[in-house]
Amino acid sequence: MTQGTLKAAIKRGALVAAANWPVTLIQASADSLFKLLLAAPLIGGVFLVALAVGSEPSALIVLESREMLATFTAALLAQPVVLVVFLLAIGVVAVGGSLFVFLLKGGTVAILVRSEREAGPLEEPPLHVSAVARASRFSVDAYVASAWNLFPRYARLGCVLMGVYLVSALAYLGVVTTRDAGSGWGATAAATAVFVLWITVVNLLYLLVQIVVAAEDCGVAAAVRRVAAFLRHERRHVVAVFSLVLAIVVAATGASVLATAALGLVAFVPFIGLAALPLQLLAWLLRSLVFQYLGLASVGAYLKLYREFSGAQLLRCPGSGSPVPVHG
Repeated sequence: MTQGTLKAAIKRGALVAAANWPVTLIQASADSLFKLLLAAPLIGGVFLVALAVGSEPSALIVLESREMLATFTAALLAQPVVLVVFLLAIGVVAVGGSLFVFLLKGGTVAILVRSEREAGPLEEPPLHVSAVARASRFSVDAYVASAWNLFPRYARLGCVLMGVYLVSALAYLGVVTTRDAGSGWGATAAATAVFVLWITVVNLLYLLVQIVVAAEDCGVAAAVRRVAAFLRHERRHVVAVFSLVLAIVVAATGASVLATAALGLVAFVPFIGLAALPLQLLAWLLRSLVFQYLGLASVGAYLKLYREFSGAQLLRCPGSGSPVPVHG
């Protein structure tokens, strides 16, 4: 893999995402709304457990992870009605919010697919703002139509993802809660590292399947086969793009943590501290937009790699009229 190939893919992905900037706003808003909705029943659960055990919520939060989990479990099991209501609240919010995110993600990926396919040699110099603007393919009608068209397939794929998340989380909790108390934190740290790595790989595969479903307008099963072939032939390109984007995300996360800490110090300064809350909200908004833009830029980069790979193949996806990767 040449450095030029990686640079061209990243640059094209970034420009395609910038040209279709409204989808970044949509995705950031949807992601923030989903997190806020999911936090509501969780925070309510803390207060319910605090009432059940006769303690303060702050006292529960500072407990060690195993002790906190044991306390929550015992308190909820002692109140079956509360447990059922708590689980239903989390389930309704998680499923409903996830379906909403899947719906919007279909429109977002479809817009990026069309833009990347029709933009021309956008990444080649000289770079002009007018050329980037012409690469935009966003419109409300196109977004809504694409979202509804891809929603059934994205919903099925998302249900598989949630199932993998659930099984993985249960396995991780099983390892953490059953570890020997005298083994220290080494086993927990190793299990956490494996869990994070596994979820990262799952998210990458999930994103690639989403991209192929939208790019080829085929079913989930066909997209999985095509992604497998794509990774067999282009794994170095994909890993390089993924590693670069991950490094940027880690750096952005570090900068975000430092900014949050700095704003926390400002909050203690008389009078000036009054500006801390709006500044924190602004930083939170900026962080959400930056992370969403990085994610969509990676989608554009993967689209370029997949389009070039798919265009070189001989077989065609049944019913789609698009190139399909040759297996083996």
